[in-house]
Amino acid sequence: MSERKVTFTRDQIAAYAEASGDRNPIHLDDDFARSVGLPSLIAHGMLQMGIAATVAAEAAGGPANLRRMVVRFAGIVVPGDEVTFGAVSAGEGKLDVRAVNQRGEAVLTKATAVYEG
Repeated sequence: MSERKVTFTRDQIAAYAEASGDRNPIHLDDDFARSVGLPSLIAHGMLQMGIAATVAAEAAGGPANLRRMVVRFAGIVVPGDEVTFGAVSAGEGKLDVRAVNQRGEAVLTKATAVYEG
């Protein structure tokens, strides 16, 4: 099993927006995010998936072994949320991947990875 806890910050989300080129204001501007019904700015789903993929790669014995990963974005992550990402064996060459916030709510579901090695 591989596991990592991440507390999301505004700086981290802004840095990801810059690095990815995804500068959608729902990720950068609280007022805009609230105007479209969100509680505040939110973390990018792909930022969460990237962290989950890193954890899955660790569980698979290294990134070169990871072949495929699928997730469903199921919950909103806001600055200050602490998310625990984990990956456990689900049989030969398969991993169950999870991401759960500090309230016990899944933020990624139907998350699986396939690996060789």
